[in-house]
Amino acid sequence: MQLEAKNIGFRYDKESWIFRNRNLSLSSGEVVGLIGPSGCGKTTFARMLAGYMQPFEGQVLLNNAPLPKKGYQPVQLVFQHPEKAVNPKWRMKKILTEGGKFDDEWLELIGIKKEWLRRWPNELSGGELQRFCVARALGAHTQFLIADEMTTMLDAITQAQIWHAVLDVARKRNIGILVISHEQPLINRLCDRVIHFSGNNSGDDQ
Repeated sequence: MQLEAKNIGFRYDKESWIFRNRNLSLSSGEVVGLIGPSGCGKTTFARMLAGYMQPFEGQVLLNNAPLPKKGYQPVQLVFQHPEKAVNPKWRMKKILTEGGKFDDEWLELIGIKKEWLRRWPNELSGGELQRFCVARALGAHTQFLIADEMTTMLDAITQAQIWHAVLDVARKRNIGILVISHEQPLINRLCDRVIHFSGNNSGDDQ
């Protein structure tokens, strides 16, 4: 399996380009880092890779075909702020099972306690909520995970536990991961290679 961005660019209306001619190739089982300064368009790029937004030019392909517009999205995106990614009117069990059914072993690995399933989002901490978002994103049909500053807001112990669980599942299921982060030590520790995303100048996968 392969996720590709081919010469994609984005701008708002007729304003200056945020970025242009961006290319990326991510294969199954690969862990790739993406770094760049604030405001260079990394999150916009991530949203396009997961099908949340459409590029102004270029295209995003999954196995040489456009991303599916219906059904379960095989490219999942986890944001930095979990409270913005959950329905506050749903209990956590319903939020979790949006991605499919999960066994107790997986929930234990990622650190989700059974009693949390009965709670509402506002009854959990940011770290607890993010565990649910990560677990939901790694549903049975997920082929690629886009982690956009996924653990930046968490303490070091929680961050390590979540990444340990994610990498374990990714290895077992051959999931490709794009790690977007400002934290160079994290990128160095997790990733097979790194892409430098520097703003509206043209740039390619490295």
